Amino acid sequence: MGWGVMAGRRERPLDPEAGPVERFAHELRELRRAAGGPTYRALATRAGYSVSMLAAAARGDELPSLPLALAYVTVCGGDRGEWEARWRETARALEELKAARVVDDRPAWDAPYRGLARFEPGDRDLFFGREQLLFRLTGLLAEHRLVLLAGASGSGKSSLLRAGLIPVLQDPANRPVDCVAIRVITPGSRPAATHAHVLVPASGTPGEAVAVPEAAGAAEARAGGGGGDTVVVVDQFEEVFTLCQDADERARFVGLLLAAQAPDSRLRVVIGVRADFYGHCTGHPGLVEVLRTAHLALGPMTAADLRQAVVGPARAAGLIVERELTARIVEETAAEPGGLPLMSHALLEVWRRRRGRT
Repeated sequence: MGWGVMAGRRERPLDPEAGPVERFAHELRELRRAAGGPTYRALATRAGYSVSMLAAAARGDELPSLPLALAYVTVCGGDRGEWEARWRETARALEELKAARVVDDRPAWDAPYRGLARFEPGDRDLFFGREQLLFRLTGLLAEHRLVLLAGASGSGKSSLLRAGLIPVLQDPANRPVDCVAIRVITPGSRPAATHAHVLVPASGTPGEAVAVPEAAGAAEARAGGGGGDTVVVVDQFEEVFTLCQDADERARFVGLLLAAQAPDSRLRVVIGVRADFYGHCTGHPGLVEVLRTAHLALGPMTAADLRQAVVGPARAAGLIVERELTARIVEETAAEPGGLPLMSHALLEVWRRRRGRT
């Protein structure tokens, strides 16, 4: 598995006889110990790699890349030529093991986990662990015409919006607002010019709302003629600040979003933004008010939520995740902020190497 550990955390014991990767990681740890046992934080200041990446190199879950391994070795005083030869020998041994291992290579769409990809509306039956936040998000959307969801990179904002919120809005029996269309956009470099037409409400009556993806942003999902709101999901709102270099263009786009707050706008807008762009948002007075009244922070998942995210998709597919594996995944992911994509990637690989239903 590829998720990291916190700096200073005690490393789990390794059995060097368990396999070539474990043996290589054990030797890295011995090299570090011989160098006086410097912390990973101290090594990171000289290695050019983060604390979590250096710690992962010696965890024994997977063979680190050659550049990462050599950076680790160099800062611990090892011989680069000798360790490059060790790495290549380990890589060869690992390839031989993989050639002998039976791996399920069915298409990823058939898997209960999505790897590094985000969840999409069609994955609603595999999306677990965010039920409470989804309930709060839909409640905010029912009360406000403009809502802002913020969370750290890798916290699952896009998945919550797409596999959580959109399916709820598409369900005529349970959706929180009368909804005739759902549109999903990412701002890009010219957000106002590109998406002004998307922020015009669709005509129709509440019925079976259909999500219109970014690629079909000019299309309109209809369900008859008459009232009902159009919901626009603005994912990766930070692009307004990272890709759009025109302050006037940026201001026009923000103005279009704020206009949805008018009682007769027939629009509801949900903005998803990385938490490290809070400061940028506060440069727009209208967004400050949204942050004060209609803002939801997406924090780390609790241990119970993570357990659901691990076990729920497997159960939906008729599979069983071993209790010890679940506990380890939950423990290590909880210790790594933004570790959900790596967790999902590791689970996908575990699924491909399962035995029977386990």
